[in-house]
Amino acid sequence: MEISMSFSQGSDDEYEKLFKRMNPPRVVIDNETCKNATVIQVDSQNKHGILLEVVQVLIDLNLIITKAYISSDGGWFMDVFNVTDQNGNKVTDEGMLDYIKKRLGPEGCYSSTMRSVGVKPSMEHTAIELTGCDRPGLLSEVSAVLTHLKCNVVNADVWTHKTRAAAVMHVTDEETGGPITDPDRLSRIKELLRNVLKGSNKSGGAKTAVAYEITHTDRRLHQMMFADRDYERTDVDTSDERLRPNVNVVNWYDKGYSVVTIKSKDRPKLLFDAVCTLTDMQYVVFHANIDAEGPEAYQEYYVRHIDGSPVKSDAEKERVIQCLKAAIERRVSEGLKLELCTSDRVGLLSDVTRIFRENSLTVTRAEVRTKAGKALNTFYVRDASGCRVDAKVIDSIRQTIGQTILKVKGNTEDLKQASQESPTRFLFGGFFKS
Repeated sequence: MEISMSFSQGSDDEYEKLFKRMNPPRVVIDNETCKNATVIQVDSQNKHGILLEVVQVLIDLNLIITKAYISSDGGWFMDVFNVTDQNGNKVTDEGMLDYIKKRLGPEGCYSSTMRSVGVKPSMEHTAIELTGCDRPGLLSEVSAVLTHLKCNVVNADVWTHKTRAAAVMHVTDEETGGPITDPDRLSRIKELLRNVLKGSNKSGGAKTAVAYEITHTDRRLHQMMFADRDYERTDVDTSDERLRPNVNVVNWYDKGYSVVTIKSKDRPKLLFDAVCTLTDMQYVVFHANIDAEGPEAYQEYYVRHIDGSPVKSDAEKERVIQCLKAAIERRVSEGLKLELCTSDRVGLLSDVTRIFRENSLTVTRAEVRTKAGKALNTFYVRDASGCRVDAKVIDSIRQTIGQTILKVKGNTEDLKQASQESPTRFLFGGFFKS
């Protein structure tokens, strides 16, 4: 029986390869037709998840999708995207345009089967996945434990939503600089981190795992928080109701589709978040129209469940609405944006987040990156008491870490202005040389 199944799987793969050779994906990039955007058209063999794969490629290049039209009835699918760079300009860099053609064309890895999309074993680091109850100082405690265990955090993404927290952290061994592979050591790391995540709430549903195959980080965070059922939580939401997404689902019985509409303040990666959620909930997007040229984005999806049926009940409809709202809100970064750029070293994340904690700041979202010996970290912070962040506190922290190393970015509306300059402190001065 096992031999037969193996043979069948191999036959399916060979058939798919043959089909691709006969019907290769086609990518056309046009910088002439549209005045304000680069138009990218992708025609390809249709399969579940292909829309997410294409969107993922564009989003990973930090491109802004201002308009999109998707059609995928039958065995073929066509996407048309209007994209700009981060500054709202057309994409003219020949290297990037060539990269897009290769990634989305016949040579691209996106055209592989869904089983291997965004999945690759890493020989450079160990991926640790964490889920638990959010609280002030949590990232500081987690990073302190990793430092104590001789682990260096080289990359990390942390999301919080409705009192829950999820993180994907890439760590290396402090001594070797390579991945951590010893099973006993990995078990100890997972156990100690799980205890930190539990805190005093033993029923908080804390989870830790070591991922040997690495899924696209943003998608994995969505999957982790979805599995944690954050969308069901009814905790008090302090965000402005006017800024929350409006999601609706109606059935178009004549055509057998469910029509999902999303109206929201436009946000980075909004399209990715919606498509990722629909795909992982096993819905197939047959048609879609996306318009994000103004401050408000409008998305319309014509979907069926992977079994071919539209949304079947009011309960299923409510679940789709809840999950899409949660996916969009997870990425909303409430708080003050701080950017840190300095030489990387073991324990850097622990020291920085400890300073935040000692100054009564809580991290609502974080992106930690290291490249060529440099740490490039972004933190969104709020006052642990829920009040606006005091400018005197931020000034004190910046002087502790270094004014040129830690900078305030973006909207500063949540920053209470300081009445006077704070004195310079040098407690950690030697740690943060630029």
